[in-house]
Amino acid sequence: MIEMADVYKTYPNGVVALNGITTKIKQGEFVYVVGPSGAGKSTFIKMMYREEKPSKGSITVHGVNLSKLRNSRVPLFRRNLGVVFQDFKLLPTLTVFENVAFAMEVIEKHPAEIKKRVMQVLDLVGLKHKIRMLPDELSGGEQQRVSIARSIVNSPKVVIADEPTGNLDPETSWEIMNTLEEINKRGTTVIMATHNKDIVNNMKHRVIAIENGKIVRDEQRGEYGYEY
Repeated sequence: MIEMADVYKTYPNGVVALNGITTKIKQGEFVYVVGPSGAGKSTFIKMMYREEKPSKGSITVHGVNLSKLRNSRVPLFRRNLGVVFQDFKLLPTLTVFENVAFAMEVIEKHPAEIKKRVMQVLDLVGLKHKIRMLPDELSGGEQQRVSIARSIVNSPKVVIADEPTGNLDPETSWEIMNTLEEINKRGTTVIMATHNKDIVNNMKHRVIAIENGKIVRDEQRGEYGYEY
């Protein structure tokens, strides 16, 4: 599914974000990526959807070597991925239905297929009854669930979530996690960067801990392991 081999990333200002990362993530896994601020988690996550390119080493996702992928081919590659952000990134003038449908429209799916699939994923995330509402009429948790629906509407093999509960209260965070759990149970690989100790310790999955750009711990059913 995803393989990194001796990956380094040095930014133009000289900051070394990743310092020799090697790891594999299999189809269907649920993986937490943890570590202190500035450890390299976000760079690690961004490498997987080609937001960042390695300075050295190789990254392969679905058999595609991202180090050699032309910029013009990145949008096509990303059709196999779903990405969920901390700040939702919804289009403010579009309804819930339209925000999710947009992800299918850009790849020119048939309108009838779009309508059927959008209603399916909105039902999965519990928002079928709010299809005509705009983002600013929703709670933060509801907006994040719309974001998740949009990320899975094209049936990606992997969902990458970068601090998806970071702006949410504890109760809403658990709702979001239950949604991601359900998606994972249906066979989608989920990779989630997080600072949420309670979620990691209670909803047990594989934990990859990064410090100073290196993987310092990789445990099945691991724990958060930090006090902050």
